[in-house]
Amino acid sequence: GDLLCVSGDLGAAYMGLTVLQREKQVFLNAPEASIELAGNDYIVGRQLKPEARKDIIEFFAAENIIPTSMIDISDGLGQDLGHILKASHVGAKVYLDAIPAADALQALPNIEKWQHQLNGGDDYQLCFTMSQANFAKFQQIYPEQVFCIGEITAENSLHLFYNNTKVNVEI
Repeated sequence: GDLLCVSGDLGAAYMGLTVLQREKQVFLNAPEASIELAGNDYIVGRQLKPEARKDIIEFFAAENIIPTSMIDISDGLGQDLGHILKASHVGAKVYLDAIPAADALQALPNIEKWQHQLNGGDDYQLCFTMSQANFAKFQQIYPEQVFCIGEITAENSLHLFYNNTKVNVEI
């Protein structure tokens, strides 16, 4: 019954890596060509200068909110959430349309966007679970910093939904 939350948008670091790899290939094929990173500052920055969400940890401490589980998202949401589920012997329902995405990912087809969000790493956002009461308290004091993307279930499996319809996405 706990809520599954993340501390910010996911997939931007992986998208930044994709842009950097593309530009590296351009350079290797034509060293005289100029590298084009304009308009990709946010996603490239997320890859090159990741920032841990210490502000969320400090907020939890200051408000005496204790999440029931937590992990940083360094290996991708799918893998890191899997660590929580395995260690806790629980399952989860994840609503893909609730996962926040950077603007650069919005133009991608859903399946590609979800692959970036679920499998891309290095976002260094936090994935955590908390009671509904603590989530409500968090939202009142610190709005728009934490996003509820699902819920924990007793069943030992992960189910992904989009528009309340179960979907199969490779994780």
